[in-house]
Amino acid sequence: MSSTVELTKDNFDQTVTDNDFVLIDFWASWCGPCRQFAPVYEKAAEENPDLVFGKIDTEAQPELAQAFGIQSIPTLMIVRDRVAVFAQPGALPEAALTDVIGQARKLDMDEVRKSVEEQQAQAEQNGQ
Repeated sequence: MSSTVELTKDNFDQTVTDNDFVLIDFWASWCGPCRQFAPVYEKAAEENPDLVFGKIDTEAQPELAQAFGIQSIPTLMIVRDRVAVFAQPGALPEAALTDVIGQARKLDMDEVRKSVEEQQAQAEQNGQ
């Protein structure tokens, strides 16, 4: 059984709202690097059962890919407490994926939210 969740526009918001830590793999069946990354991602999902590993097929879910500005696949995104804390295109090797997950686990989300609020406030000031 797969330990990853197929994310669609119908279940995406609920999944991200209900879970504190969601990894998202943007992929497509025709993409060679995506197919190479799939077993690495699947293994990480099995090794981190406390996290949600989602997959978004960019062919089946173009609205989600567009909403996140996905330009190339595979792209890995990590969302913690409804904040995207990591997004990077390219198939990560197993060690790099493990490292990224570890770094994301250590993030102080209060600091991240504060930083996001400051960036939004600055953007609003610059926009006036």
